[in-house]
Amino acid sequence: MSAPPDHRTSPIEPPVAGGPEASRKPHASPIDKRTFAIAAGIVVAFLVVGAVWPGQLQEGSEAALAVVVEDFGWAFVLGATAFVALALVLAFSRFGRIRLGRDEDRPDFSRASWIAMMFSAGMGIGLMFYGVTEPVSHLMTTPEAGIEPGSQEAAREAMNYSLFHWGLHPWAIYAVVGLALAYSTYRRERVGGFSAAFAPLLKGNRGRRAARVIDIFAIFATLFGSAVSLGLGASQINGGLTTVFGVPNTTTVKVLVIAVLTLCFVVSAISGIERGIKWLSNTNMILALVLLFFLFVVGPTVFMLNLIPASAGNYLAALPTMGARTGAFGGTDWLAGWTLFYWAWWVSWTPFVGAFLAKISRGRTIREFVVGVMLIPTTVSLVWFSVLGGAAIDLQRKFLSGEGGADLASLESETQLFTLLDAFPWSQVTSVVVVLLVAIFFISGADASSIVMASLSSYGVDEPKKWLTALWGCLMGAVAIVLFFAGGLQALQDITIIAAAPFLLIMALMCIALVKDLARDPAITTRVRREGDERDPRVTAVDHEWAENFPVDLAPAGPPTPPAPGAEPDRR
Repeated sequence: MSAPPDHRTSPIEPPVAGGPEASRKPHASPIDKRTFAIAAGIVVAFLVVGAVWPGQLQEGSEAALAVVVEDFGWAFVLGATAFVALALVLAFSRFGRIRLGRDEDRPDFSRASWIAMMFSAGMGIGLMFYGVTEPVSHLMTTPEAGIEPGSQEAAREAMNYSLFHWGLHPWAIYAVVGLALAYSTYRRERVGGFSAAFAPLLKGNRGRRAARVIDIFAIFATLFGSAVSLGLGASQINGGLTTVFGVPNTTTVKVLVIAVLTLCFVVSAISGIERGIKWLSNTNMILALVLLFFLFVVGPTVFMLNLIPASAGNYLAALPTMGARTGAFGGTDWLAGWTLFYWAWWVSWTPFVGAFLAKISRGRTIREFVVGVMLIPTTVSLVWFSVLGGAAIDLQRKFLSGEGGADLASLESETQLFTLLDAFPWSQVTSVVVVLLVAIFFISGADASSIVMASLSSYGVDEPKKWLTALWGCLMGAVAIVLFFAGGLQALQDITIIAAAPFLLIMALMCIALVKDLARDPAITTRVRREGDERDPRVTAVDHEWAENFPVDLAPAGPPTPPAPGAEPDRR
């Protein structure tokens, strides 16, 4: 993961004396004081309530969750599927040829490097935690009624829903946000970060106030979504320490893990050793691949090879039914615990992952962006669940048939992966590797998430102040700790769904703004020139008005605007 997209591509010219820019004072790294004060103040108030009245916080969150699930669960289901449809329509319509940048821009990274970074975006604490837990859970507690637990049909459904929750739908959610940010930043060349993508809908002072509200909600979504990841990571690290070293598996230990790793991140943010953290993140990708290959070799290899194409085909065949499933015919509790939680979790991560995808995709066409973002991580998930989930399903079914195996479904979620590793050689070594993987994912994820929150409270600048980044990291760790004491992982999941509900509406508005922008893009509105036309072929979609909404001079939107079609190019 990375910081938000860099809006700075060239130095700006000094403002004309007395012009509209003269009243705005430049700052190296400005802070949007109102956005920061409101967002941080609400988070601190939440922490106080959670620390002083944890029982009341849990009761209130459960009541709010019931309202969201029962009255608005359909909105998450409809929204996620609509994002898939929108992404595909944009990719394979006339809009697909529009470049995320100026017409003459080309990608900053080779296709191989871009794919590698996309692969890294598809990895994280979530896949480490749910790679075994989700398939086993669906195998023994089937998503659909009338299926015998542990049966072959249950195994098929387990893989279908695992891929459904980690495949095209979540990456379409990320794709539409990443596309909107990349288009706004590199095609329209707007400053201001996340809220700049809403420029077609935001005008004047009211628009700037609305932009501030959007940034505040983006901070909340990122904060609570990241807190869930920290909670999952702490739980799995505690499970590993229990398996390898016999450390008690308790809430206190989990809280200590969060505190220690948050301190590690804060030290890295303040001392400037981020480069080392990035190196560790790259090393983590290698370790994850080594773990995957190891389990593929020592596990039921033939079963895994059979599982990959079979799961892909079954998933695509069942996708329309799964994508339209609501609680209309029962199963609301299962839906809330899995699908709605996942959609809320992905929605809450969109400011973070969307910014990363936008940053690495400048110069690519919309078609290439959407196809890459949706297919590459989905393929990673397919292989990951076929190997880890396949090994887990094989062990569980062997146990049920009396052929040995292991009863993974009866264990705590955080220990299931380590019990799986115990069934294969070198389990102590691989368990330590998993603990290291999760710990590094924890630190690097907190690093990147905190940068995004600091950027959102600093007018979207690429490099916010370090103390601000560290502060958001501390608040994020504190939220995870308070929610753990208030109700454990379930409390984290409940709050994520509640926090993501209003942000789903913001994402819908972002999609409307994106479509309005694209409909007015010069690549769509400018007629194709006949061969031999000597006029300058470059067109520009630069938005020069948006920057006027800011009280300070931010980084410039981009290089000097190319001449309009038919105009004489500036040779200076």
